Amino acid sequence: MSWCMQGTYFFMLVAPIVSAIEVTIPLAAPSGAASVMGNLVSLSIEQDRWVDWAGSTEPNTFFNNVLDNLVQITNTPPFLRIGADSEDHTDFSYDIEYEENMFSASTAIMPYPEAYSTIVGQGFYDIISHLPQGTQVHWGVNLREHNLTAVYLETVALINAFSSPAVVEKGITLKFIEVGNEADYYHDDGSRSKNIWNVQEYVSEWEEFAYNVSMTAKLSKTSYTKLIGAAFAGSSHNNLNGFSPQAIFNLGILKSPAGQLIETISQHLYSGSFCSGGGAVLQDLMTKSYIRGNISVFNPDIEATFANGLNYILGETNSMSCHGTPNVSNTAGAALWLLDYSLYATQVGISRIHFHQGVGYKYNLIQPVTLDYSIIDGSPIGSLAPHIQPPYYAAIIVAEAIGTSGTTQAVEIVIDENNVSGYAFYEHGTLSKAVLINTIAYFAGAGARNSTHIDFSFTGSGYTAKEMSVKTLKIRYASDTTNLTWGGQTYETSDGRVSGPLTVDTLPVSSGVDLQETEAVLVTFL
Repeated sequence: MSWCMQGTYFFMLVAPIVSAIEVTIPLAAPSGAASVMGNLVSLSIEQDRWVDWAGSTEPNTFFNNVLDNLVQITNTPPFLRIGADSEDHTDFSYDIEYEENMFSASTAIMPYPEAYSTIVGQGFYDIISHLPQGTQVHWGVNLREHNLTAVYLETVALINAFSSPAVVEKGITLKFIEVGNEADYYHDDGSRSKNIWNVQEYVSEWEEFAYNVSMTAKLSKTSYTKLIGAAFAGSSHNNLNGFSPQAIFNLGILKSPAGQLIETISQHLYSGSFCSGGGAVLQDLMTKSYIRGNISVFNPDIEATFANGLNYILGETNSMSCHGTPNVSNTAGAALWLLDYSLYATQVGISRIHFHQGVGYKYNLIQPVTLDYSIIDGSPIGSLAPHIQPPYYAAIIVAEAIGTSGTTQAVEIVIDENNVSGYAFYEHGTLSKAVLINTIAYFAGAGARNSTHIDFSFTGSGYTAKEMSVKTLKIRYASDTTNLTWGGQTYETSDGRVSGPLTVDTLPVSSGVDLQETEAVLVTFL
């Protein structure tokens, strides 16, 4: 083979492949388009280290900054759920100012475990005043320990905090109280007998404790604060003998005095598990069909919830359970997963998604305090200052797509392509933006980086834009844990604020866009 032929052969191996597709977008919001609020991407925070997130004597500036970034984009703070596993290990004491925790030993699988005991005082609740103005809160109280006195004291402290002048002045509100976390697991964690714990026992117990909470908090059908229903880890769906919204509805929970105060059903969803270690494949997490399959199994639950006139949220979710999988949940690829996952969820009726966070968890969007040992394997690392992780960029992109109009609707764009997802956004019923995501994981050493060229066509009547701005989430490799940029800017700063010059391309709509592997763009039609 001659040198010339060798050179030609080499070029054929490394030259990127550019495929081309055409996507059709309605100019006006289709009937039934999902309404999306600015707090679509919200947070669930492990309760045991709430003081680290909020700050004790003064606010945690870094955490407030990264929340405020989202407020500035949407005029809406993220909704915070405070609870999860440690809500069911929390007790109140008048002798404690903030909190005292007892933790299991750190392991390579779980370097930052949840507390198995958390004792809190009034100050633990009062620091809710440190949150951004207008924040709505969903707070969990302890059902697992079956202690009415403990739940009574927690509820009194909650109501005292949310009625304090500092909290009222900032418009921070207690929207939901959650009684118990993942009660469907109580027979597995040893808190209930496997022989007798079932959904019937759960409903009976929940009604007793939730009634106590509602009376203590003076809740009513007209009060702002309501109760959350379910908060199950999984679902038996239409099997009424298991734990599911359908099962508790069938048992009449909504007719009970406390059940009449349920406004929203919350369920929990993870896309896999790292509880026993073992590998997870980043490409699998990112794959379009995998995302849709994980969410769509809850369609019967959502339909049953709507049939009872209630809202449906994912009150706790993230990539892999037990705090995430190393080099998967903390990567740039996970940012694209979170982006597609969040937007697809709106298409099946999920109105809000709370991504679970804990200090040192691998799947965090935000690490709110200095870390002393690795989130990957628990090894000492010295001192790692507060910082955002790649999935935070997805929250920013979702916020920018939704904007401030308060009228935004979203529809999935029909794309007959396994590795490209797209969503169109409408304000006041008129097409305004589109998000496009290439979910092929591009890794170092993979050779040429392929791309998909996307041309736009439009249907229906309405204004057809001639120009568009294109803002790109630039990612070097799917496995990267740092150095992403959004429109040329970074949020990987010491204070969590955006830095760097903004780079946005303005192009004719007729030119279409090129979307590389492991990349996302926000198109704004001008």
